[in-house]
Amino acid sequence: MVRITQLDLIIVRWLKRYGLQILRFSLGIVFIWFGLLKIFSQSPANQLITKTIYWFDPNWFIPLLGGWEILIGLCFLHRKLLRLGIFLMMLQMLGTFLPLLILPGIVYTKNIFYLTLEGQYIIKNLVLIAAALVIGSHVREKR
Repeated sequence: MVRITQLDLIIVRWLKRYGLQILRFSLGIVFIWFGLLKIFSQSPANQLITKTIYWFDPNWFIPLLGGWEILIGLCFLHRKLLRLGIFLMMLQMLGTFLPLLILPGIVYTKNIFYLTLEGQYIIKNLVLIAAALVIGSHVREKR
């Protein structure tokens, strides 16, 4: 029993030391990756974006959105830019939830509890938002 407690303590110390940094870097990588996919017209979300933000020409709007996401990702990779990155991310996240209101036929099947793959893709953003909130809660700490 003592060995398990000691192992648990070692693991928890490691998580405390590196977990926040891994979370920050993983968010940065995800945003850069998804942004690059949009810039190179390879994002599976392009069609959903085009249908949601129909008042903008997707030929310039989707690459702009991709650049915005890359900027968010770069901010997460640089500790001094975290506040800016979180701010830009929260603005961007507002738009990601628009299909839930504008395109119910694409994001739900029977009702709001039965999500399509597109709906699941949108709802998973709650986890990204929560991760950014956790990261943001530590911006004043010195490393």
